[in-house]
Amino acid sequence: MSLRSIIGAAMALILAACTTLPATPSHEIDELARDVSRAEDLRAVKTLQRMWAQYAQYGLWDDVGALFASDGRFTFDGQIGEAKISQGPEAIAAFLRQRYGNAHEGLVDGDVHTMMIEAPLIQLSPDGRSAKGRWYALIFTGGGGKAAIEGGIFLSDYVRVGDTWKIAAARYQPMYQGSYEKGWTNWGGGKLPVVPYFFTPDNAGVPIPAAEGPAPASGASLADLAARIQALNAEDQVRNLQAAYGYYADRKMWSDVTDLFADDGVVEEGGRGVWKGKTGIRRWLASIGPEGLAHGEVNDRPQFDVTVEIAPGGNEAWARGIELGMLGEADEERASWEVATFRNRFVREAGVWKIKEMRRFPLFKSDYYLGWGKSRLPMAPAEGAEAIPAADEAPAGLALPAFLGPHPVTERDVTPEGMAQRVAAAPLAGAIAAGPAPAIDLAEARRRLSLSTAYDGVENVSSAYTFYLDDYRSHEFGSLLARDGFKMSAFAGYYIGRDRVTEAGRRVWGEAPTLREGVHFHWRPQPVIMVAPDGRSANLRVRLFQPRTGMDVGEPGAWYGANFMTGMYHDQFVLEDGVWRFWNLSLDEPYVSTVSWKLGWAKAKDPVEKRTGSTSVLVSSNSDFPPDVPVTALGKRQEHFRGGTGKPLQWPSILPMWFEYTNPVSGRLPEHYQQDCPPCTVRPDLRLDHHGYMQPPDLKDINRRP
Repeated sequence: MSLRSIIGAAMALILAACTTLPATPSHEIDELARDVSRAEDLRAVKTLQRMWAQYAQYGLWDDVGALFASDGRFTFDGQIGEAKISQGPEAIAAFLRQRYGNAHEGLVDGDVHTMMIEAPLIQLSPDGRSAKGRWYALIFTGGGGKAAIEGGIFLSDYVRVGDTWKIAAARYQPMYQGSYEKGWTNWGGGKLPVVPYFFTPDNAGVPIPAAEGPAPASGASLADLAARIQALNAEDQVRNLQAAYGYYADRKMWSDVTDLFADDGVVEEGGRGVWKGKTGIRRWLASIGPEGLAHGEVNDRPQFDVTVEIAPGGNEAWARGIELGMLGEADEERASWEVATFRNRFVREAGVWKIKEMRRFPLFKSDYYLGWGKSRLPMAPAEGAEAIPAADEAPAGLALPAFLGPHPVTERDVTPEGMAQRVAAAPLAGAIAAGPAPAIDLAEARRRLSLSTAYDGVENVSSAYTFYLDDYRSHEFGSLLARDGFKMSAFAGYYIGRDRVTEAGRRVWGEAPTLREGVHFHWRPQPVIMVAPDGRSANLRVRLFQPRTGMDVGEPGAWYGANFMTGMYHDQFVLEDGVWRFWNLSLDEPYVSTVSWKLGWAKAKDPVEKRTGSTSVLVSSNSDFPPDVPVTALGKRQEHFRGGTGKPLQWPSILPMWFEYTNPVSGRLPEHYQQDCPPCTVRPDLRLDHHGYMQPPDLKDINRRP
């Protein structure tokens, strides 16, 4: 062998030694496999409860019952000796069918049994074999010319039987109920109790506790685990994209909506038609109305119970959920409800998720002042649309978009009952090629997994705040903050630190009661959660969806009573000592509010004089406990907050909607763009950069890709 050959062979051996990664020890693979499984288990639990809502919407009570274990128990807790207990899937289905399903299975013409179940707070057990959950529910029912509304709290226990998660027990405590014509009041007409908590401020931010004992042998490879982690990350990104679409649609930001679609994207709207390509999608949007909200126009479309499925290969995904339309024009005193089901398809192109198909099927649209028991409004005529596929033709309100997969417990195909017809079962566009398997090392796999566990930790803390605030637990919601965290007190300003936030809450709400005359429910659905690359901090944009109740329906301007209000939270979180906590809690409100249940949001009029909010219950910047950063110091940002010196807009004027991120597909800069927390321009020390968790440049990068 020549000297050149010898040197070449030696160099090849050296190069191979330098470029070959050492084998990962099997016990580290097993530990990662256990952690991936626990993250997947937490999401499987959420899917169970969301499928309850999706099945109930179409009267599939047998399928709801089948979510329970064979000895599962459902308790309908009437609070005053009215508890009704059903045991076993068949008995549970029979109870729900009788109470919510007009005593029959399936959907027939005129039926409404839409259950919106949201605000999940889930905690896995240390051994990973069980879990607990708490959710809010808002239920629209109707049939035979009647309509009613009900709401309450679910407390659920979940159990893993083999590889399948089931509901072991569920307790539903109704909080309010009433006929559509009269409006709802507190359940039973009296004061409302506080539903017990299974969590604390110190563990709410730990949805997946540390595992017990050594990890069992998994037999998994790092490549397999990397693909499963990729699916978890993709679910987060698809959820963010779906939620971002909803916010753009709220404001009729049609340019941003169009940007979210692939070039060959397709829209199908049941009963109206199909629009193809971005030019067609713009025609679809124009058929809804001109771009932007005019004075007095409301186009709120909150999303609930979204389930997501990621295809093998990581380049294709689906999302299915419930959309509640709160629509109207106050200047014309017109308002309507709309409930629709969507089944959307997504594609990942060059690493960016886009909408490939948006398929939307309204169940009903009804005049607000008549309700869904007495009113069905026709859909607006299609403009520039192609005919819908023959397979998707169904009578108005009776189209059931195919579920994303088989029943999560029975594994059987779920088919319509009654008069409903399955639609959207086959794709409208062509096949999507699978992507390459991710090639990553153990450290990168753990980093990517931390992004998805962060998503669930942030969602948990967000819901914990909701539940504590609704029960006026100032100490508890103050304790959800990081040590140096801060919170806005509505219309007053920001208080910094747990003690001052707690005291501000106590001064607003008083001492925590055991019984309440009324409740303002601070639902926080439709999250856009943007996690820092190191998985140790995050931004959250989430909707304020606020139904209110009291011991009577409430006259116009009443603090308690049957009404709604909407707003937006802009929050930041940190992982502090292993627990997710709020760093910044900011709120813009109210975008839209009802005058009363009877008058709704379309009877609102511009105030004759500038109003500053209800100072009888809100902490005033002129009180003996002023905020650390008053709302009057926020400059342009204060135009959201009544009481500032900027432009204190009030519904039916259109408040600006701020965004923490640019368009997730095109990077389009929104008109109202904030890269920082609202008070950070006044107090730079409040920026989320302590302990190096998130420096401002990272914050900017994250915001450009939710």
